[in-house]
Amino acid sequence: MILAAGMGSRYGGLKQIDPMGPSGETILDYSVFDAARAGFGRVVFVIRPDFERDFRDRVLSRFTGRIDADCVFQTLDMLPAGFTLPAGRTKPWGTTHAVLCGKDAIATPFAMINADDFYGRDSFAVLGGRLANLTVESSAYCMVGFTLENTLSEHGTVARGVCQTDDRGFLTDIRELTQVRRTAAGAEDGGPAGVTVLTGKEPVSMNMWGFTPHVFGQLDGCFREFLATHAAEQKSECYIPMSVGQLVKSGQATCEVLRTTASWFGATYSEDKAIVQRSIAALVEAGEYPVNLWA
Repeated sequence: MILAAGMGSRYGGLKQIDPMGPSGETILDYSVFDAARAGFGRVVFVIRPDFERDFRDRVLSRFTGRIDADCVFQTLDMLPAGFTLPAGRTKPWGTTHAVLCGKDAIATPFAMINADDFYGRDSFAVLGGRLANLTVESSAYCMVGFTLENTLSEHGTVARGVCQTDDRGFLTDIRELTQVRRTAAGAEDGGPAGVTVLTGKEPVSMNMWGFTPHVFGQLDGCFREFLATHAAEQKSECYIPMSVGQLVKSGQATCEVLRTTASWFGATYSEDKAIVQRSIAALVEAGEYPVNLWA
């Protein structure tokens, strides 16, 4: 499941279909390519209805005959029974809601990722290997963890799910920090709760999760609780890290933090594009990817 419905407000455009590779590939092209060679057999994109035509023409068409791919829609009015869209709400409900919008299209253990993050080949291999051992009813979830300092932008603040783990590498808590920036000493978050000082070495979620269909019922409960408390707040969002943290702390699920040798990079701001293009070019030069993914 690839979440591609983000508004791209900080980036300034639809970065999900912005060319990044040497032959016009988008970041999500590389994700699909890596997922396919890691053994994933189907891709479901969660998108906004208003760019369906562009998305089908410019993205989905590339995968014809290569991997089963389709899209589902995330709209503000797709809410659980008993809830209605508050007047004036224009901001998406967040990644928990986005995952729930794809629940009818998923019947097997699945990976969930962002469309605008480059996760690398090893990340998909590690995650795919773990998912292959799960049943559809399992609540033993997982995520790929990256090092905070390697995920920051030089051009502004970013949102990161900062993880705490036990000595076995299982998630015990996760904090969604929304205004993280690099500092001389590491990093810090300047969110609504005040300044949080970070070392930069913390494991963080970049929204690369491993779930089973069992999670949909659990996330529905999390989202209902969120709506009951925050629905009237025009900018509040229900994030996947927040929901998984809630499931872990309540004993409803476990979440193993998997480590990878791959490097993460992504485009939060338009200024990040050149860095992403250089990083992909270096991987192509090193033989990690062909010059043209879909030739």
